[in-house]
Amino acid sequence: MTDPGERLRSSLAADLPPAGAEFDSPIAMEAMRATRVLHAGEQDPFPPPGRIRVLTVANQKGGVGKTTSTVNLGVALSLFGLRVLVIDLDPQGNASTALGVEHVVGTPSVYDALVGDATLGEVTHPTTASPNLRCVPATIDLAGAEIELVSVVAREHRLRRAIEAHLHALPADERPHYVLIDCPPSLGLLTLNALVAGDEVLIPIQCEYYALEGLGQLLSNIELVRAHLNPGITVSTILLTMHDGRTKLADQVADEVRNHFGELVLSTVIPRNVRVSEAPGYGQSVLTYDPGSRGSTSYVEAARELAVRGAALQPLVPAQPSPTAAPPAAPPLNALVLGQSVATRSQEDS
Repeated sequence: MTDPGERLRSSLAADLPPAGAEFDSPIAMEAMRATRVLHAGEQDPFPPPGRIRVLTVANQKGGVGKTTSTVNLGVALSLFGLRVLVIDLDPQGNASTALGVEHVVGTPSVYDALVGDATLGEVTHPTTASPNLRCVPATIDLAGAEIELVSVVAREHRLRRAIEAHLHALPADERPHYVLIDCPPSLGLLTLNALVAGDEVLIPIQCEYYALEGLGQLLSNIELVRAHLNPGITVSTILLTMHDGRTKLADQVADEVRNHFGELVLSTVIPRNVRVSEAPGYGQSVLTYDPGSRGSTSYVEAARELAVRGAALQPLVPAQPSPTAAPPAAPPLNALVLGQSVATRSQEDS
């Protein structure tokens, strides 16, 4: 059996202590990790991306860490100097809860921007995690958005147009470096809006075989979106989550994912950690709830990798129409075989 102290040292390979420092116990190393996170503002900031990165965090399987990864990556990026906007597109509103943002019925939310006439600026709220991090919450009203949008022209482009208009309205020094879109665990109209809105897709994959079964369908759907609705969308990042180092199964799944996706997979793996699960109950991310935990350190390192990759990106040549122009005509939702949405099923049942 591997020595616990050695396992901790291995998990912190990218987070080396100061020269000459000795950490002979797990407690001492945890204190060192907590200090690094709590004093993030005093360390070198993460490099800004070469362009604004709009990442759609998607996986139709539930429970793989989409919301957890969206929240904790967003907090880590913001604590280390980058401006982040999190858009909660899941009617359950879990990302809003974890960021301490109110999302009861009646709260201005992403629903008002998708279905109503509100701008994203009008429904964006500050968070308790960092002044650099803002959130567009989701309320339970969003559960009916697919039905309400079924008759709307260019319904697949609603979120993209809202984001583009919001970014154009902000001064250059206030625009977010990262826009993270948390998707629901489905392939309906809300997820389709997120895929059309994003330039990149980040896929969290739980280190269990069930998590791999629906991955092919998700990738096929992304290809359909690229062909018909958003030619610029790419799968740029794979994040392995809930890794249990005590089992060979987790290592086998991780190896299989790395062999298939290669450099798309972040080298940092998110371990199965109870602190990560406890934090949302206190309206916090794991970085603010327990900055010394292994879950906190892992998300900081994953965010660092994400930022380093983003710094190497080149600015995009504008290929899409301005936010005031009409979007191109889009085929019907069911023509894209994106799984029957609530709206599509309602039409067939009537």
